[in-house]
This record gives sequence, structure tokens and C-alpha cells, in this order.
Amino acid sequence: MKPLKSYLFLLICVITIVSCSFEDNENNTIADNNLNPIEYYQELNVSYGIDSDQTFDIYLPANRTLETEVMILVHGGGWSAGDKSDMNGFKDFIRSEFPNMGIVNINYRLAGVNNQAYPMQTKDITTIINHLKSNQNFYVIDDDFAFIGASAGAHLSLLWSYAFDTDNNIDMVCSIVGPTNFTDPAYLNNNNPDLQILLDLYGVDTTSEYLEEVSPYHRVTSTAPPTILFYGGQDPLVPTTQGTAMRDKLEGLNVTHEFTLYPNAGHGWTGLDLLDTSIKLKAFIETHFD
Repeated sequence: MKPLKSYLFLLICVITIVSCSFEDNENNTIADNNLNPIEYYQELNVSYGIDSDQTFDIYLPANRTLETEVMILVHGGGWSAGDKSDMNGFKDFIRSEFPNMGIVNINYRLAGVNNQAYPMQTKDITTIINHLKSNQNFYVIDDDFAFIGASAGAHLSLLWSYAFDTDNNIDMVCSIVGPTNFTDPAYLNNNNPDLQILLDLYGVDTTSEYLEEVSPYHRVTSTAPPTILFYGGQDPLVPTTQGTAMRDKLEGLNVTHEFTLYPNAGHGWTGLDLLDTSIKLKAFIETHFD
């Protein structure tokens, strides 16, 4: 087992997160020749659209094949903030523990007064997935993927995996403190002004049909990929019911899943809880994706 400080570094980004169409472009045309799969490949800030937030970083191992799997990292930030650099701890974790796995660390367009989070952000993820699939031979990678998302990024990872993965390309999804159900009374009846600002990005005053549409809890089916969930019992932004209800729904649908609640943790954690997260996440990836 690696020393505690190693695991703390590998997932340190968890404690700082407080929240959550590859358009053809002449400047982003992929070369006709494929990459050399024998060599390590890295490219930062690959553009997949006209917005400055539509970029991703890609890291591909040497000696890869068309069976080399790719982990997609999705940052948090309340759907209106955050950056892919927030997930660098997870990037380092995957590169260290799974050196034969590719990584795509993504940015997506951020929500604001004139930019509603949904469906803008799920469309960005669709664009990235389609780009990776259409350039599978160029990159020399598999066309199966997995997600690790934190906070708002966990919500997006779950929602895309459950509702938009029409080709079953997602083999596994990890949610760390991700919202799952916008119809939860703990959200609809909350009196936390900071929380309400975040929820307003998803239109809590709209119809229940819409709130269900943007809720992984309401979109999940029995065909959902294996899912691992981590939540804090003292989280001021994501009530415990967001995790326990999702756990129960997955259980009822017979979807492979794991659930961990840290009773004294908030919207992130340190120490032995963080070590526990890293150990469980590694084992889950080994079982369901590696």
C-alpha cells in the first residue's frame, strides 16, 4: 500500500471543490496520419468548439492499442465556475496507478445569466465523446470510456452516463459529492441562499418534469454502467439524501454500484476518509474498467 501522503496528494483536489459540437473547425483539423501508438502523446487545450471554455487536455500512454481505455475527468464548480486544472490530482492518480490508461481532462461552457447549464454542458460532453470516437484510429484508443466527476462535474458525469450514452460507450462512472435529484425536498425546501444560487442555474422554479429531466436519479435505468458514489454527511451543498436515494435507486434496478458516506465529512474530506476514497476508487476501476 502506498503511504498516506501519496493518496492525499492524488486526490487533494477533492477538498478544494465547493460546488459542478466537436464543431468542425479549420484550425483543428486532425492530420490524415495517425499518431504513433508506440510513443507517449500529450496535448493541452485541444479546442472542440468556438467558446474559450470548450477545451480539453489529453494524455495517452506509450504502447497503446485500440483497446486502450480512456478516463474522462469532469471538474466541479457549481456549473458556473471551476476549471479542468481542479482535476489534476485525479489525473496524477490515474497516471500513477493506471499507467496504460488514457486520460481526457475536460473543460465545458460555464453557466451564467444568459447561459443555462442544461443542455449546454451535456452537449459539450457529447461533442467530446463523439470527437474521441470519430478519431479513435488517429489517437489509437478504445471507444469505451469512464468518468470521474466531482460535485457539479459528478452530476454531469452521472446524467450523461444515464441519459445520453445511447451507444453504451461508458463502462464506469464515479460521483464524488455529485447532486443527483433536483426534486429532493431537501433542495426544493432549502433556506440556504448560497445553495439556492447554485440551484437557480437549473431552474428550481420550473416544472417537475424539467427537474426530473436534469436529475440522474430520475434518468437512470437498469442498463446504467457500474457506479461508485462518495458523499459527506455534513455537506452544506449536497444533502445526504442525494447519495442515499441514488444508492437505493441503483440497488432497486440491480445496477452494479458502491456507496460510501463519511458521516463527519462535508463537501470534501481529508485524512483517513480521503485515503479510504482513493483505495476504493482504485479497486473499483480495476474491477470495472482497467
